Amino acid sequence: MMSVSVITYHLGMSRWEPNARGRLEQAALELFIERGFEQTTVAEIAQRAGLTERTFFRYFADKREVLFAGAGALQELLVRGVAQAPAAAAPLGAIAGALEAAAPLFAERGDYPRRRQAVIAANAELQERELIKLARLAAAMAGALRARGVPEPAASLAAEAGIAVFRVAFERWTAGDCLTDLAKLIRESLDELKAVTAGR
Repeated sequence: MMSVSVITYHLGMSRWEPNARGRLEQAALELFIERGFEQTTVAEIAQRAGLTERTFFRYFADKREVLFAGAGALQELLVRGVAQAPAAAAPLGAIAGALEAAAPLFAERGDYPRRRQAVIAANAELQERELIKLARLAAAMAGALRARGVPEPAASLAAEAGIAVFRVAFERWTAGDCLTDLAKLIRESLDELKAVTAGR
């Protein structure tokens, strides 16, 4: 049984690095917190992870992408959640259900989401990128609602409201110790939105 964690191939082939992506993400986040996002270079991230810059660019286009690389997978999950919602679900209910179903993905990452949020909050460029990501998520979910037969502007309003609910819940979650159930905070935030729109 092999016990080595790194295998070197012959004929000049590169090393196989176990969980290289995870190591790069962790190294980048540590450096962003220690030194600041703008002051951190790709070379430093790769060095901290014990990898090469070439390996870094195999996984990420630039250092910003370390913080946003999972956006595509999240979008697919949310769109699928909306599409698979019960036929009788109201538009906002379908959106909320999809968001709640995605919540465990964030919880599985331990302290990473809170630390990532702190890095983004400290940099205007990253804040803008985060808003663009959220806008894309809203547009994708609105498209999923339209595919269910929800007309405009109801589809876009429900999707935008859902993203607002998620942002508030996520900020509350990361402001704490990330031990609270994120799905529960999403439900609470949705209830607050309903109370506000009902004029109570």
